[in-house]
Amino acid sequence: MADLVYLNGEFLPLAEAKVSVLDRGFLFGDGVYEVIPAYAGKLFRLEDHIQRLNNSLAGIRLPVSQTLADWKAIFQPMLDNSKDQYIYLQVTRGYAAKRDHGFPEQIVPTIFAMCSEIKPFAGRLTGVKALTLDDNRWQLCNLKAITLLGNILLRQAALDENCAEALLVRDGHVVEGAASNVFAVIDGVLVTPPKSHHILPGITRDVILEIAAANEIPFREANIGLEELRSATEIWVASSTREIVPIIECDGVAVGNGKPGPVWERLDHLFQTYKLSLA
Repeated sequence: MADLVYLNGEFLPLAEAKVSVLDRGFLFGDGVYEVIPAYAGKLFRLEDHIQRLNNSLAGIRLPVSQTLADWKAIFQPMLDNSKDQYIYLQVTRGYAAKRDHGFPEQIVPTIFAMCSEIKPFAGRLTGVKALTLDDNRWQLCNLKAITLLGNILLRQAALDENCAEALLVRDGHVVEGAASNVFAVIDGVLVTPPKSHHILPGITRDVILEIAAANEIPFREANIGLEELRSATEIWVASSTREIVPIIECDGVAVGNGKPGPVWERLDHLFQTYKLSLA
């Protein structure tokens, strides 16, 4: 079913997939989304992704009836066993008879899903540059909402400075990237900020911590002060489609020796091995 997408109960060509201009996702950004990698046709940590989707849906008070099996039945036909891909899923509060901030009395969610190939992220093996910026987004960053304008503006500010990612600072602490979770190696210990409403609880983030625990790599979940970040010997960002990317320069200053570090090399190898074990 190559080049087909799913929209409200049917598979159809992308060019034919349309929603009303009165859909609340279009009018208000009233919805949530999820990104689920699939390696050689096998969905990666599907249960975890759907649990996060359900948490986001509950956070915006949008009930849906789909079970894990229902979601899998939607996603699986779009996958190609010969490729690494990702599912993009978006659920909005659906059509509204008029533009009104209050919820409609009758809610029929709009459910859209498509599948795209995962392209290797430039710099994943060699490292990228990053920029720290003040986090000026809303207070519910733990919800995977489609209202991403704050993230977009921050990421673009980094791109404008020839950086691949913005590392966001709130109250003197680095919380996450504009489109990723953040890790740092400080005094030999892998550190990542704890889950809170200030960060998106990344599935790849959780896998990294599981792998670290299983392989006796010292780690902790703790706030990372801006000065601590600047003293880190390694900094990484992680997401579902980019996986684990080393930051070799931050705010114009080399991180460590300016090359991907040994902890990243080990963790990335273990992560790739873990992916293969699921095939």
